[in-house]
Amino acid sequence: MKFESSLEKYVLIVATLTAFFTVFLSSGVGVVIPSIAVDFGMSNIVQNWITTIFFLAVAVFTIPAGQISGKYGLKKAMVCGSALFIISSIFATLSVSSEMFLITRIFQGIGVAFLNVASMAIVVSAFKPENRGQAIGLNVTGVYLATSLSPVIAGFLNHQFTWHSIFYFTIPFLVFCLIVLIVKIDKEWKTFENVPIDKKGSVVYSIGILLFVYGFTTLNEMSGVILTIVGIIFLIAFAYLELKIKNPVFEVRFFKNPKFSSSNFAALSGYLATFAIVMIVNYHLQYIRGFSSQTSGLLLMITPVFQVVLAPLAGRLSDKVNPQKLSAIGIAIGAVAIGIIATLNEHTPLYVLAIALALQGIGFGIFSSPNNNAIMSSVPPKDTPIASASVATMRVIGQTLSLGMLTLVFAFVMGNVPIIPEYYPLLTLSCQIAAAICTVLCVISVFASLVGINSKPVKL
Repeated sequence: MKFESSLEKYVLIVATLTAFFTVFLSSGVGVVIPSIAVDFGMSNIVQNWITTIFFLAVAVFTIPAGQISGKYGLKKAMVCGSALFIISSIFATLSVSSEMFLITRIFQGIGVAFLNVASMAIVVSAFKPENRGQAIGLNVTGVYLATSLSPVIAGFLNHQFTWHSIFYFTIPFLVFCLIVLIVKIDKEWKTFENVPIDKKGSVVYSIGILLFVYGFTTLNEMSGVILTIVGIIFLIAFAYLELKIKNPVFEVRFFKNPKFSSSNFAALSGYLATFAIVMIVNYHLQYIRGFSSQTSGLLLMITPVFQVVLAPLAGRLSDKVNPQKLSAIGIAIGAVAIGIIATLNEHTPLYVLAIALALQGIGFGIFSSPNNNAIMSSVPPKDTPIASASVATMRVIGQTLSLGMLTLVFAFVMGNVPIIPEYYPLLTLSCQIAAAICTVLCVISVFASLVGINSKPVKL
């Protein structure tokens, strides 16, 4: 990629590296959870919170991070987010109890919320529209690289050293990004400098999304149903409140623009459909086929490898072709792939699974960058932090609800039983049902991607 200035180069380097290492550490922790649980004597319920509490923190703080980043500056937001992530990672390695470690995960989630919002917004702000899709594509590539490499690298580091080593591996790179931000990027982007922070809206949103996401993951219990309903009520109140005030933390009116609303919904459906597939395929490989975790990890790399190759190409193409058309084509290919995965059983040839994983990588490699480009280009330049916050929110909510959906299917089909050969038929049925739901979500995302193709950027 040709850069028109050194500023563009450094912005893209920092944004891509932070995207890689925040995702790497997020995914890497998932691989080493058993080791962390042993060290701190965590129960199976407590160790599940290692991942859950992180995603909840990201979901709660992402929308407020959009307005804060726009008010005080995207560069400052990245500096603060990086510093918070580094400090919390250091304290994670120094934790002496499960409570202390879980608290560090909260602060890591807050740091990631700001980095997710600011990194995408700063790329959009630094690059001209004709090069924006390619830059976004390279930035998304960092995410896919981390997704594909984190299980392998984290597993190796944990096996050779301890779980602490995945934090030690990450910290120097984030320190490098922090130095580049301070020393090499001499420009600041402020879009809401004279706008007061919407504290009331931030609080209502945070409570609503916390109750909704957590409640959804426990819908098989009455308390989960109640929390989900209360969360939805708070989110409706949040939308109503945002329509009534002059400077909302999130501009709900953007959803009047078909391109913005449909692309966001397509992203939410896409992440809902795909995030659980990794676990579904992993269960199939390790339990049904009896493969080792190492072999399973290598097979699971097929999908992100294709995503890494295609994401920047699709991003570049989205600067020339309508990005929503590309998104629809990509997610349609993804629907075919997940439809094949929904038929997996103990008799399915391995090459069929490999083809499905490759198609999934091709489909979502084509989908993600154009979809992000469609969202970011559908709002005025001054509102890119809000649009970036929307992108990050759709991603984290989709990922969290995807795992919640899988948990619910397992709870209803299998019940609370150990995964032993006696229950493998129920495990296969659970995975098939969950994958079938994911296929339907992909089809919904196809139609959502096609809505509002000819609409113009929203004017408020």
